[in-house]
Amino acid sequence: MAYRLEIEEAQAATEMTFFSRFVADILAGKKVITIRDESENNYRPGSIVDVSTFEEGRWFCKLKIISVTPILFCELNEFHAEQENMTLEQLRNVIQEIYPGIEQLYVIQYQKCE
Repeated sequence: MAYRLEIEEAQAATEMTFFSRFVADILAGKKVITIRDESENNYRPGSIVDVSTFEEGRWFCKLKIISVTPILFCELNEFHAEQENMTLEQLRNVIQEIYPGIEQLYVIQYQKCE
């Protein structure tokens, strides 16, 4: 069992990127989750990750990962939208824009490190 944990820790992501349009909301604490596909679900709760912009690779903060929870696209609700600082319609549209036709997603909850 300990070996399995070591592998998971070794494979845990240490960096995260966001589109530049989300930086202000993250820094203000208005956006406290991100919803990603399976290729980006390897964050370990309790870990600290460096965060930069997707477009330029500009570092802007550190985040502490609180949880990683699987969710289906059809299960997204107003609570998730509020945590993303969007309406539910905006959230669904953004996810479909980034991950067209996706069903299985992961909610990654985080908090900004001071």
